[in-house]
Amino acid sequence: MSGILGLNSDKKRFQYFGKGIDFTLLFLKNMLLTLISFGFYYPWAKVTLLNYHYTATELENTRFTFHGTGNEVFKGFIKVYLLVFILYILLAYAFASQNFLLSGIFTSLLYLTAIVLFPLAIHGAVRYRASRSSWKGIYFKYLGDRSELFWKCITGTLITIFTLGIYGPWFVTDLRKYITSHLRFGNLAFDFHGKGETLFWIHLKFFLLFPITLGIYSFWYVKELWSFYVENTEITQNNNQIKFNFTMKAGDAFELFIVNFLLIIFTFGLATPWVIVRTYTFIFRFLEIEEGLNTSTIQKVNYDDYSDATGDSALDFFDFDLI
Repeated sequence: MSGILGLNSDKKRFQYFGKGIDFTLLFLKNMLLTLISFGFYYPWAKVTLLNYHYTATELENTRFTFHGTGNEVFKGFIKVYLLVFILYILLAYAFASQNFLLSGIFTSLLYLTAIVLFPLAIHGAVRYRASRSSWKGIYFKYLGDRSELFWKCITGTLITIFTLGIYGPWFVTDLRKYITSHLRFGNLAFDFHGKGETLFWIHLKFFLLFPITLGIYSFWYVKELWSFYVENTEITQNNNQIKFNFTMKAGDAFELFIVNFLLIIFTFGLATPWVIVRTYTFIFRFLEIEEGLNTSTIQKVNYDDYSDATGDSALDFFDFDLI
């Protein structure tokens, strides 16, 4: 295989070099500065953490780079939280005036805003993160259409609601396929081939087996779920399809979550930074790219200089992270 495809076409493995003590110091510094600035330092704190994780992640002796800035994230942060602040002020006024009609209208407006904002946030966040992420000077790029993704999310959300959640796995896989298939890295294309019925079965087994096994099945569930997302993701290079592998076993998941749980409990949460580093180290230890990818022939494409981090900040409000 290597002889046919050229150099660097063997299996590729990721490595994560984050250190618990280094990340803890950064974590505590960010927390302190965010507190004393009444939250205004948060955008810069977020960027420093992203920078840390990117530069700690290595593929073929080269680290990834995040090029976003605190100023970019701050502008998005202000837009999102100003909108949320205005909506909450209107809602508080309606409740204080005991006007039930007005309260109902503003409550509905708040939920409607969240429903409309979420797909727009996903599109903006994916495009921003892609345009600000690179490896060996080659940037990622997201080519999705905002309107198309918006209506796909709205339709999927409504169907999921009307089917009492049953359509959820199909919605999730359809959304992931859309985003992944519009993602590029240089001249490499990505795709996702997971099926909704497979994800539905994974969730159904967990729902049925969790109480019977007193929760022990959770580790097999995590293994199946993570493997589903990773192993159905594919890279295309020169019409050659290359898949990702995730070699984790249920026992590995048991070790990760039990140790993380004990660290959090017995340190009263102080070990959270170590837990984060342990989790990233764990994930990258089992993640690999199958044979066939020739990194020496990846070509640069036109750079998408997208600096609007509003979507990325909006996902923070929803407590949803892309990393």
